[in-house]
Amino acid sequence: MSYNSARFSQSGSKLKNCPPDQGVEVAFAGRSNAGKSSAINSITNNKKLARTSKTPGRTQLINFFSLSTPGVRLVDLPGYGFAKVSLDLKAEWGKHLDDYLRNRESLAGLVLIMDIRKPLTEFDQMLLDWSSECQLPTLILLTKSDKLKFGPAKQVMFQVKKQLEAHQSLEDVILFSSLKKSGIKESRFALDKIINQRLLDNSPSPEDSQED
Repeated sequence: MSYNSARFSQSGSKLKNCPPDQGVEVAFAGRSNAGKSSAINSITNNKKLARTSKTPGRTQLINFFSLSTPGVRLVDLPGYGFAKVSLDLKAEWGKHLDDYLRNRESLAGLVLIMDIRKPLTEFDQMLLDWSSECQLPTLILLTKSDKLKFGPAKQVMFQVKKQLEAHQSLEDVILFSSLKKSGIKESRFALDKIINQRLLDNSPSPEDSQED
């Protein structure tokens, strides 16, 4: 899969504004300011693809990025947590995010972004419980891993894995640093696995071809 080919496709504030529900999507979610946009930019080798900001909650739309493989998209979901928006807007925002996660047929996997210094927040756990229940392949990126020395960073990774042993579809937990460019290769490999499995599931079987 060529992640360098990622290009902005469109944004949507709600499910009905999103692209047609066809193909394969992997969505990136995470707490505001956890480094989600920077992770997407690093994986796609494009510093300007996803907007980054020091202001939590800047991404308020669902943003879609198309890859060169037809029908394959990466999706940047609104950050959750300390967003500086009104309570009414936050409630509306959360409703549409929930609508996307629960009802998007093309959603093949979830990449959950966690600041390595604040892993497994209440919001993270809610998303993980949901993805486990739905058996949705889930990849965790422990971002800003450069903020810790290697030993303590590995320790956090092992602790997160241990706490999530019961998760139905956890693909991997990866130490990630946009600054040091670490974890990119491993993230791409995990994304390949998620996307290719869904493409395989979506491909017509020999029996279907014979019926045609």
